[in-house]
Amino acid sequence: MAICSVCGNDYDKAFTIHKGGEIRIFDSFECAIHAMAPACAHCQCRIVGHGVEVAEKFYCCAHCAGQAGHSEIRDRAV
Repeated sequence: MAICSVCGNDYDKAFTIHKGGEIRIFDSFECAIHAMAPACAHCQCRIVGHGVEVAEKFYCCAHCAGQAGHSEIRDRAV
C-alpha cells in the first residue's frame, strides 16, 4: 500500500506521477489535481484542461485572460 502525498490515505490502488524530477504518490485524481495542476492567474481555479498561456501566466479560459487585460485571446476564431 502507498500513502497519498496530499490526504495521507493509505491506499492499495495509489499511483505515482513523475514531473520534472519530482515523484508524487496519489490515491485519486482529485488529490493529484489539487497538488499539481496550475492555478488560473485570474480566478485561481485549477486548470485541468488546456487553458491558455499569455505573457508567461496561465489562465483557465479566454474570459479570465481578458479580465486580466489580454483581450487578444478568444475562445473561438472569428
